[in-house]
Amino acid sequence: MQNSPPLFIGDLVQSRRIIYQPSSFAMQNLLYLQETGFLTAIKPHTSSRQNLSSFLFFYVEEGEGSLTYQNQNYLMKKGDCAFIDCRNKYSQSSSCKNLWSLKWVHFYGSNMSEIYAKYLERGGGVCFSVDSKKPNPFVPVLDLIMETASSSSYIRDMKINEHLSHLLTLLMEYSWNPEKAKVSNTKCLNISNVKAFIDQNFTTKISLEMVSNQFNVNKSYLLRLFKENTGLTVNNYILQKRILMAKNELRFSNKTLDLIAEECGLEEANYFIRVFKKIEGMTPGEYRKRW
Repeated sequence: MQNSPPLFIGDLVQSRRIIYQPSSFAMQNLLYLQETGFLTAIKPHTSSRQNLSSFLFFYVEEGEGSLTYQNQNYLMKKGDCAFIDCRNKYSQSSSCKNLWSLKWVHFYGSNMSEIYAKYLERGGGVCFSVDSKKPNPFVPVLDLIMETASSSSYIRDMKINEHLSHLLTLLMEYSWNPEKAKVSNTKCLNISNVKAFIDQNFTTKISLEMVSNQFNVNKSYLLRLFKENTGLTVNNYILQKRILMAKNELRFSNKTLDLIAEECGLEEANYFIRVFKKIEGMTPGEYRKRW
C-alpha cells in the first residue's frame, strides 16, 4: 500500500483511517469515498452517530460486538457484515470479553438512497453473515478502496467509484432473499418521480413551488424529503442539472454564453458566469479553453 495512513493508538482503539476529500466532480457525479479504515478495540467502548449524509458498510474481522440501528440491536461476530444509512441514528459496541476488529467504509452518491431502498426491497438485511468456509468477497474490495485512497493516482476518484460499485454489486447479490423482500418504499419511489420530473423540465423556469404543485405536496415536506433522499435541496439539484448541461454545451458546441445560459435555464450570461465559477472554480470561458 502506498502512503499508508499512520497507526493511531488511543485509550480505546488502535486504528488506521483515511478521511478522504473527493473532488467536486466526484461528489456531483460518482459514488465517492468519505472515510475508510480498520480498528481493533483495546477496551470495550461504544460509538454513536446520527444525521450523517453517508452510508456505512463494515465487516467484523475478529471478535464480537453489537450494532443498534432503528431501535433494533444486532449481535455481530467474526465474519458478519452491516450496511446502514447513517442519516438514521446508530451505535456500535465492542464485546467486553471478545474485543472486535473492524474494517469499514463510509461513502455517498446522489443515487444512494434509491440504491439502498432497492437493497432493502430485495430482502437485504442491516446485518448479515458471510459463509465462513469461503473467502470473504468484501475484504479485497475494502483493501482496494483503502489502497486507492492512499495512492497519488490522478484518476483515484474514478477508481474509487469503480470499487464502490463493486461493493454495491456484492451487496445486491447477498441481498437477494425473496422470502424477506419488502414492498418498495413509497417515499423513495415518490422522490424518483420528482427527480424524473425535474430532469425533464430543468431547462424551464422550474421552481420548488412548481414541483410541489405538480406532486400536490407541501413545499417544506418536499424539501425535507428530497434532501433526506438525495443529500441535495430541490434548487441545488436543479442547478446541478443545469451546470452539467452547460458543461456539455461548452465542450461540444460553439454557442455563445448567452445562448447556453438561456437553453440551460440559467437566465442570462452574467448570472451563468457567476454561478458556474462558484461551482466549478473557473469561468465558463476558462472551462471551454481546457477542452
